[in-house]
Amino acid sequence: MLQQLFNLTPGYSEPNVAMKIVAAGKHNTFITVLHHTMMVLGVAAIAALGIMFLKPELTDDFQAISPFFKEDLAEGQTDAAPASLASIAGDLAAPKVSTVEDTRLLGNAKQQQSVTTWLSKRYHVSADATNMLVSEAYLTAKDIKLDPLLILSVMAIESGLNPFAESPVGAQGLMQVMSKVHQEKFDELGGLKAALNPVANIRVGAQILKEYVTRGGSVEAGLKLYVGAAMSDSDGGYGNKVLAEYHRLKDVSNGKSVPTFNTVNTQLTTASKPEIIKVSDKHIESEKLAAI
Repeated sequence: MLQQLFNLTPGYSEPNVAMKIVAAGKHNTFITVLHHTMMVLGVAAIAALGIMFLKPELTDDFQAISPFFKEDLAEGQTDAAPASLASIAGDLAAPKVSTVEDTRLLGNAKQQQSVTTWLSKRYHVSADATNMLVSEAYLTAKDIKLDPLLILSVMAIESGLNPFAESPVGAQGLMQVMSKVHQEKFDELGGLKAALNPVANIRVGAQILKEYVTRGGSVEAGLKLYVGAAMSDSDGGYGNKVLAEYHRLKDVSNGKSVPTFNTVNTQLTTASKPEIIKVSDKHIESEKLAAI
């Protein structure tokens, strides 16, 4: 009775309130510490990302101290060495060389406009039509790496910039291409009907000209092959005409004032007389067929 009255011996079924309070306090402290730790780590991670964004050069330093980065590297490691600055510089310089070459071939807007205006006046072709022909010649020159003024010179001498010109032996278009002989070159451009299409004719004619210049080893030899005089001692003055037109266009593109009417160069004519053998147009066309 006394024990029950004064509660001298606590029953085992009764909860220990003090221990519960202590345990609850420890649990709350652990949660608080864990929460604060995670918050600090999160803030640190955000700060690290911000630093890497502002200073990319520090990315490697952060990766070096990261255990996760090392594990990923171990799983997929390769023996390849990191690219050197020299190799990277070389890779960046390679496209610039091509760009410089393309720029040289394409010229600039002012040069193309000068060439367009001069050709339009010289051959009495509308400015808009001439602009289209000149633009296509320059674009084709960039693609096949050939001087655009040489393409335009051949075009001018061959047809006078007439896209519908046709010779008695079947040479067609701006560059007087023997379409039936070079039929395969027109296949991707619409077939033989495309021979009178200015764009297709320029592209095929320029491609043939490039092949002949490469085969002949010089522009002069290439022009002789182009006109079909490979089997003759002379090209009938064809090469001189094309090169004279080329030099005029070169002067025009360089901003010089060049008359649009023909002028006689006495020195060139005198020097060329012994080498020129008069050949009829019909004979030249026959030679053109034979050479192709």
